[in-house]
Amino acid sequence: MRTSLNIPDGLLDEFDDTWQSEGLDSRSRGVREAMQEYIEAHTRLEDIEGDVVVVIAFDYTHEAVIEDVHDVQHQFQDVITTTNHIHEGEWCLETVFCRGPAERVRRLTYRLRDFDAVSRVKLMLLAEH
Repeated sequence: MRTSLNIPDGLLDEFDDTWQSEGLDSRSRGVREAMQEYIEAHTRLEDIEGDVVVVIAFDYTHEAVIEDVHDVQHQFQDVITTTNHIHEGEWCLETVFCRGPAERVRRLTYRLRDFDAVSRVKLMLLAEH
C-alpha cells in the first residue's frame, strides 16, 4: 500500500540518517519498523489476551532487591523461559523471556514494578496467540 506523509525536513533528514546507518534496505523498511515499534510501545498491557511471547527488561539496585526479584521469578517460573542478568556497578540489568497466558505475564510485570529499588520495567511484546 502506498501512502504519503507530511514530515518536516529536519525530522526526515534525521530519520534517513538513522535507517541508513543501521543498514536497512530502504526508507519504507525503516518506516515499517518504526510503525511496529510505535504500536508495541502503545499497546496497553491490560488489553492483551491469550498466550503471548514477551521480553521484560528491568534494572534495579542489586543489594536492595535481589532476593525479592529471585523469589518473584520462582513464583512465575510457569511463564519465564529464560533470564539474563548482568552487573553494572551497584545496579543490575535483567531480561526475562516469557511465554504463556497474558494474565500471568501481566501479573509478573506489575509485581516487578512494585519494588522501589526497581527503576524501570519495559515490556516488549513479540507475539500474541
